[in-house]
Amino acid sequence: MAWPTLTLLHLLPTAFMTGVIWFVQVVHYPLYAQVGERAFRGFEQAHCARTTWVVLPPMCAELGLAGWVVAAAPAAASVLPWLGAALVAAIWLVTFTLQVPCHDRLQAGFDAAVHRRLVRSNWLRTVLWSLRLAVAVSLCLVPA
Repeated sequence: MAWPTLTLLHLLPTAFMTGVIWFVQVVHYPLYAQVGERAFRGFEQAHCARTTWVVLPPMCAELGLAGWVVAAAPAAASVLPWLGAALVAAIWLVTFTLQVPCHDRLQAGFDAAVHRRLVRSNWLRTVLWSLRLAVAVSLCLVPA
């Protein structure tokens, strides 16, 4: 695949996930506190089930494409492909070590401390995906 096509394809899931994470951080997660005790457990379980179908395919695509970019990068790309891959690895690490455990706890019912931890720790993913988007855009500007 030609470098310009690969970098554009690589950019798409990252741009999508950056938009999703900002929406989740600024709108969705803060609204958890408004759901109410009685409805929260079902809400959180539905959130986890539905969100997986929205985010897992682009996250997997992003991971695979990051590896492909590392393998196919021209010398002019310098360290950008490796930086992008490191950011993907960090996003997955944070997701499965910080976010997933919070969601697992919240599926049993609303817990204000866990909710605060979820919102605070998600800022890390928001920053990581924003940086990743900048790297992905920069890679689109690298000549083949």
